[in-house]
Amino acid sequence: MTRKETAVTVCIVTGAGGLIGAESVRQFSREGHQVVGVDNDLRAYFFGQDASTAWSVHKHVEEVPGYRHVNEDIRDEKAMEALFAEYGSDIAAVIHTAAQPSHDWAAREPFTDFTVNANGTLVLLEMARRHCPQAGFVFCSTNKVYGDAPNRLPLVELPTRYEVSPDHPYHGRGIDEDMSLDQCTHSLFGCSKVAADVLVQEYGRYFGMNTVCFRGGCLTGSGHSGAELHGFLAYLMRCAITHTPYTIFGYRGKQVRDNIHAADLVSMFRHYLAAPRPAKVYNAGGGTHSNCSMAEAIALCEEITGRPMQTTYQEQNRIGDHIWWVSDVSRFRADYPDWSYTYGLRDILQEIHDNTLARL
Repeated sequence: MTRKETAVTVCIVTGAGGLIGAESVRQFSREGHQVVGVDNDLRAYFFGQDASTAWSVHKHVEEVPGYRHVNEDIRDEKAMEALFAEYGSDIAAVIHTAAQPSHDWAAREPFTDFTVNANGTLVLLEMARRHCPQAGFVFCSTNKVYGDAPNRLPLVELPTRYEVSPDHPYHGRGIDEDMSLDQCTHSLFGCSKVAADVLVQEYGRYFGMNTVCFRGGCLTGSGHSGAELHGFLAYLMRCAITHTPYTIFGYRGKQVRDNIHAADLVSMFRHYLAAPRPAKVYNAGGGTHSNCSMAEAIALCEEITGRPMQTTYQEQNRIGDHIWWVSDVSRFRADYPDWSYTYGLRDILQEIHDNTLARL
């Protein structure tokens, strides 16, 4: 029997060894999809061997039924053409999580950053349009597409964190998708992700494809190969466990991040794909449910490990960094009311702690 005569439903996951890609592999496999993962471990090139995703890919091969791994670069048009042509209309979903994810690293190699984030996304969109236009296309975008525009909000400095002013509409609910992306500093990483984000929207609007951008806050979980330049909570907890010095960059450590567990984000993907709509955009973070300042996260790591961390402080913040970010996820909840969080901040850090200890 040929592939076209079977009832196989295929899910292609890019960045399959990374935090969100790996969680996507597991969840979509459990739902009965044949999962094809694309990952050539560029993360090790970006951040060193400690950040390699090879261990995660090995787990897929050993543990995920029917998993197929493709060690190719998403920028390679010929390789992606061959892959998408092989499965064609059997492809039900493309989950695009592959990326160069760091502000600071992007400035080292702007061409690499842009081609991975923007050109790679264009290649995948075009392959989907040619071979499986009916498939849902999920793009793992970022809140960094808003640049430092959130820093213009009226912020109040509190003892351990910044907060938006109580009389501002974002107080108590977070930042919505109507915030401007324009006329602000993004970092080169933010620029390349804006380009990809807008491309994904355009393929939805112009070609009528079911595309969606999830603009993530801090995406986290024990599957994160954390590094200093990317992977806030995973790297922070690793430093807490190994007693490695941790550097705080700017804002007196009071900058606020919302944190969403990979399982909860991929659950959002699944809810969208069950009832997809063209050209959707959603902020996707921990929201008011799960957020903390750098100082608060350090204190919680110290509480969980039972010992103080070694920290140093640099006055200069990272370019384009947010002082306060809390996602308003109400737009997604309005469209998909059955979705909800399953992890809070302490749950996330405790899981990272336990799994990091097991891997060391």
